[in-house]
Amino acid sequence: MLQITSLLSQEDENRFIASSSFLIIDDFSGMRTMLSGVLRNCGANPKAISFAADGREALHQLGSQRYDVVLCDYNLGTGQNGMQVLEEARHRQLIGPSCCWLMVTADKTVETVMGTAEAQPDAYLIKPVTEAVLVSRINKIKMRKDAFKDIDQAILGQEYSRAIQLCDERAAIDKANAIELLRLKCELLTRTGQAEKARSFYEKLLAAREIPWAQLGLAKAFLQLGDPDTACELLEQLVNRSRSYLEAYDCLAETYRQLVLPEKAEHIIERALSLSPRSHTRQRMMGEMALASGKLERAEKAFRQAIQLAEFSVYKSPDSYIGLARVVHGRGNPQEALNILDQMNKVFDSDEAALQAKSLECRIFADNGNDPQTKKSTAELLQLLERGESGRLGPQVARNIAETLLQLGQTEKALQLLRTEVMNNPEDPANLEAVRQILRKQGLTDEGNELVENSRREAIEMMNSSALLSRSGDFQTAVSKIRQALEMMPRNVRLLFNAAHIMLSHMERTGSDPQLLRETRRLLASANVHAPGEPRHNELMIRLEALSTAE
Repeated sequence: MLQITSLLSQEDENRFIASSSFLIIDDFSGMRTMLSGVLRNCGANPKAISFAADGREALHQLGSQRYDVVLCDYNLGTGQNGMQVLEEARHRQLIGPSCCWLMVTADKTVETVMGTAEAQPDAYLIKPVTEAVLVSRINKIKMRKDAFKDIDQAILGQEYSRAIQLCDERAAIDKANAIELLRLKCELLTRTGQAEKARSFYEKLLAAREIPWAQLGLAKAFLQLGDPDTACELLEQLVNRSRSYLEAYDCLAETYRQLVLPEKAEHIIERALSLSPRSHTRQRMMGEMALASGKLERAEKAFRQAIQLAEFSVYKSPDSYIGLARVVHGRGNPQEALNILDQMNKVFDSDEAALQAKSLECRIFADNGNDPQTKKSTAELLQLLERGESGRLGPQVARNIAETLLQLGQTEKALQLLRTEVMNNPEDPANLEAVRQILRKQGLTDEGNELVENSRREAIEMMNSSALLSRSGDFQTAVSKIRQALEMMPRNVRLLFNAAHIMLSHMERTGSDPQLLRETRRLLASANVHAPGEPRHNELMIRLEALSTAE
């Protein structure tokens, strides 16, 4: 059998450097010149080397052309740092899987190293960089990228079953990358709802030796299989043995949440923050947990840090501002809370952010007895709800706004919002209980039970009616009905899967249709966002890929 060697000849190394395009991102012109000189000495074409002095210029360059290799400093002066540039470049798909991204910095502090590692660049180099080190790292990364090229492209196209098959095919001829290929295959199995298969592979690996990523993967498989207790035991062992494995801390915190152990979840996130305090997501989580447990001072500190750290991040969230405003209001500073909401409105322009801010503003005015402002803000909140698509609000946001409306005496509108929320998640017991609890607190226990049951029944009837029409052969009416239902319930996972199934079944009988293929792909992508790891997603994706290939 053909075996792929893991060594590149000197000639191959030089050929890759000579044929590659480079982007150097550094705020010091002298460092840009020095790195350019190193690349030229390694055989790079001077005309293929571009430069950027800050994050904004770097993203402009990345949007203008594709680069084979990016050398990026971590500290870029005012604005985005190197990690945030990498995050945004990925988010906006300015770099593909084949791009080699090397973080090059003089900063050796633990905070910087841990923070950068979480962004997962291809390499982290400490200045000064020698020619030998640079050539060696670039070529090792290039070899890995080449080995995984077809697999990465399949994943990018959400062709997960093909990606799994390609992992097996590559592993048969590439022993040097066999473990990494198995790791990726197991992650894909879990992602596509095949947790039992992933579990089997992970257990075989761990029976031979301790592998931290395999133990984390096994814990995730158990979570997907509905066994958080076993997952918790595995994760507790892992974080005590591999103390710098931050992803394991996050997974353990989520497991504690599922097991309703909020104090343990808070403690494990605090431990993770002691290792990597520059994570704005983790700081926001700490703020939310501390707020829920009544630790307002700790919550305020965490939310402020989250906002500061995420200022230039593409992943900054309005939730940090909402959390901080709630804490500050709770500590007796309503005007400062309103100022925070004003700042939030300047940073975010989404309908959901505007609704969150206006809802909390109403509460602040009402709590402080400002009737004229409460009335004005309530009218503005109702206008925003009429203008927007309330069915697309996140579950927690929808419930929070409904609770505010109930406190403001807007019972009919609150019930309408909660009805939509139940219809979006009619089979989620935790969500249904949360809706009942909101109404129970307002003395509407019977109304809450009735709303939940009626809304569930209506959602299920709407889902079933389109399926019955499809089975009877009336495809056009079935699709029309299911599209109408999706307007009302855009986050209903079962409905998204049903819609995809109906469209796929129709195309399997009549032939591929490019427009229906695109719509089906969008439906499945949306379902996977709201319910990652559902087995049905993988089954439907296999059918979609078969139709796409036959097109």
